[in-house]
Amino acid sequence: MLARMAKDPGFIAALDQSGGSTPGALRQYGIPDDAYSNEAEMFRLMHEMRVRIITSNAFAQHKVIGAILFEATMDGQANGKSVPAFLWQDRKIVPFLKVDKGLVDEKDGVRLMKPIPGLEALLERAKSLGVFGTKMRSVIGHNSPTGIAAIVEQQFEYGATIDASGLMPILEPEVLITTQDKAGAEATLRTEIAKRLDALPAGRQVMLKLTIPEVPDFYRPLIEHPRVVRVVALSGGYSRTEACQKLTENHGMIASFSRALINDLKQQMSDAEFDATLGAAIDEIYAASTQKK
Repeated sequence: MLARMAKDPGFIAALDQSGGSTPGALRQYGIPDDAYSNEAEMFRLMHEMRVRIITSNAFAQHKVIGAILFEATMDGQANGKSVPAFLWQDRKIVPFLKVDKGLVDEKDGVRLMKPIPGLEALLERAKSLGVFGTKMRSVIGHNSPTGIAAIVEQQFEYGATIDASGLMPILEPEVLITTQDKAGAEATLRTEIAKRLDALPAGRQVMLKLTIPEVPDFYRPLIEHPRVVRVVALSGGYSRTEACQKLTENHGMIASFSRALINDLKQQMSDAEFDATLGAAIDEIYAASTQKK
């Protein structure tokens, strides 16, 4: 799994929409709010959507090298197997788990992660199911040096706990695309991440999930850092076309898209229509991840 993550061409599918974003994702998929009456039914419908994606023929073409899962998806089944086992054994897709529990209110220009109670037990369960790594997201809304330093510190502290459990952490300090001084915030973020990477002990590695930068190849020093397995890009609210265009300008950076991957899919589609629509999105994102300007 490590070799596939470090070297293979392709991209990571982000299938980790959680409680807050699930209703919107279902509406986009063609399932209205009145189609379910409680959270359990909502997550069942979301799980069915995700299983339809990962079992699609379009998802089996070796262009998707990883998938980030919501906890309930990790605990579910696909074709009679646990989802992580299905992904790796049947698709050679590396499974990751979203572990953060959402964000606190903005302070000092950023939104830190909420505490993650029971993290160690969750990591052990993920390992037992064959999960390779984790992902956790925090948000930067302003070029605040102290706020960004706090974001990076929290990400690396949780990353150390995750690494100690034997899993690979994906650190995701997202710079919002609406940030007024986005380029400045990215410069501050790059400096803070580089300091933390330089301080990691020998043998420790992380992955990074970052907003596509304003300046092409701006994160090249992080991509080439010996403590970084891979740098992946979030779509951040850009359309798929715009996100892919920007990604082609960033060498060594691959996609880890969510909305930009699944937004055109509808529950009402026939299997043939579903596979064709998903396949077109996968082809476009794969090309942006592997064919650079």
